[in-house]
Amino acid sequence: MIRLCSGSKSRALLLESAKIAFMQSPVEYDEEQIRATSAKNFVYQATRGKYEAALKQYDYTEIPLLVADTVVTSHKQILRKAKSVEDARDILMTQSGSVTSIVTCMIYKSSALELIDIASTDYLFDAFNMDDLERYLESGEWRGKAGGCMVEGFCKSYIKEVQGFESCAMGLSVEVLNPFLSLN
Repeated sequence: MIRLCSGSKSRALLLESAKIAFMQSPVEYDEEQIRATSAKNFVYQATRGKYEAALKQYDYTEIPLLVADTVVTSHKQILRKAKSVEDARDILMTQSGSVTSIVTCMIYKSSALELIDIASTDYLFDAFNMDDLERYLESGEWRGKAGGCMVEGFCKSYIKEVQGFESCAMGLSVEVLNPFLSLN
């Protein structure tokens, strides 16, 4: 059993699919305070901040902690969570017909191990159909998603090429985490 310190439905689904027993216990951390010029630096700072918040609330010696964060980058821009439909449209149009990298950082802490991993999955997207994009924006499914991106949803039909793990793009590199869980 591990404690997933995230409210993400995608991360929970990834753990369920990997048959990893967990409880979901989100922690609060204000990502707006982060100042970073690279996606990897941003996602590390966000994960580290959530990890420190988790350590204040939970005892990792009783139940190991798992904290993660994801950020999207395209054209050397960090594409954060959209704050409005207009913002989401701009963020998604940056990715349309482009290479988009989804960068995930995770920290796993048990009494036997501390694992820090930063991974990236790169997607080459075809140009988005504007009618499809507008339907997606109207659905609101982009809310709370880094870069407004859902590679398991809206963006899936536009993927031309992938390099990396899909789980990383969905918010948690379970292929990296799973072998370490047996070490506890």
